[in-house]
Amino acid sequence: MRPALLGLNTEELRNLVQQKGERAFRGNQIAEWLYRHGVHTFKQMTDLPGTFRTTLAATYRIGRGNVIARRQSHDGTVKLLLSLDDGALIETVGLPYADRTSCCISTQVGCPVSCVFCATGLSGFSRNLTAGEIIDQVLAMQEEMRQRACGEGRDRIDHVTFMGMGEPLLNYEATVRAVQLLNGEMGIAMRNLTISTAGLVPGIRRLANERLQLTLAISLHAPTDELRHRLVPGMRKWSVADIVAACQYYVEQTSRRVTFEYCLLDGVNDRPEDATQLATLLRGLNSHVNLIPFNTVQWLGFRKPPRERIKTFRAILESAGIRATQRVQRGSRIDAACGQLRRVVNQSPGLKTATTITGMPPGQ
Repeated sequence: MRPALLGLNTEELRNLVQQKGERAFRGNQIAEWLYRHGVHTFKQMTDLPGTFRTTLAATYRIGRGNVIARRQSHDGTVKLLLSLDDGALIETVGLPYADRTSCCISTQVGCPVSCVFCATGLSGFSRNLTAGEIIDQVLAMQEEMRQRACGEGRDRIDHVTFMGMGEPLLNYEATVRAVQLLNGEMGIAMRNLTISTAGLVPGIRRLANERLQLTLAISLHAPTDELRHRLVPGMRKWSVADIVAACQYYVEQTSRRVTFEYCLLDGVNDRPEDATQLATLLRGLNSHVNLIPFNTVQWLGFRKPPRERIKTFRAILESAGIRATQRVQRGSRIDAACGQLRRVVNQSPGLKTATTITGMPPGQ
C-alpha cells in the first residue's frame, strides 16, 4: 500500500518534496491542503503543478477514510462510522455546543481494556490507528459539521477529546503525534485537547514528562480495587492508589488539573459509601470528578441510576471538598456510546456499503 501523507507535519512534507526535486514551499502548500482544507484527492491541490500532482498520486495516498454511516440526534450530536483502507471500522462523535464544537475520536480499532459497561470491548481489539487515521476523524467531522451548520458559525472543530474507541496511552506515539498535529497543523489550542485513559500508569507518567498543556482525564469508575478490577479488567495491574499517585506526578510536572471520569451504574458503583470512598481517595489532589450517568447499551445489563441517587452521590463529593460536575447525556438515541454504531454495522453486513444510516429526526 502506498504511504499516506496525512500524519506528516509541515517540516516532514518540506523534506519530502525536496527529495522529489521540488522547492520546499510546496510542502507548506500540501500541509495547508491536508490540514486546513481536508482534501481527499491530489487533484484538489490546485496550486500544485499538474505534473507534480501526478507524481504524488503515483507514489502516495492522502490517507482519508470513507464515511459509511452517519447518525444525528435532535440535540445536534453527530456520530460517524469510518471505513479505513484495510476495511477496519472506527467511530467519531461530534458535539456542537453554544460556545464550541467538540469531536470525540478513537485511537484504536476496538479496545483491549474491555470495560464491562462499554460496547467497544464487546468487539475485541484489532490494531492501533496511525496518527493520520486519528487526525482523519477530526477532518471528517469538520466536513460533516460544515454541511450541517448552514452558516451558523459552528463548523470549526475547536475541542478534541481522545475518548472514543481504544486506550490512547496503549497507542502512545501515534496519540502524542496526533496531539502535536492538531495543535501545530490544525491550530487547535493545546488546552482544548483532552486525552482519556483507563489508568495506564506508565503512560500517565510518560505523558507527564512531555509537559504538554492538555487535559488528562482518568476513566476511574470505582473507588476500590475490588470493584474497579471487576469493571475495568484490562487494568488489573495497577491499584487505584497507583493511579492517583501517577496523577499527582502529572499535576506536579504540568501544573494541570486532572479530571476523573466516573460512569455511574445503578446499584453497582453509585452507593453513598462509594462516593465517600472516592472523596477520600482524591482528597488533596488538584482534580475534579465528571459524573457520567450510564448511556444505555442494549447488549449490556447496566442501567442509569435514578436522578436522586446521582444527586446524592454528587452532594457527598462536594461536601467533602471534591469538585464535581455531571455530564449532560447526549446522543443516546443514535448509538453514541463508544462502540455501539460499529457493532450495529458489524452485525448487519449489508450496511457496510451504505452511505448513510438514517438519523433520528428532530424532536425524536
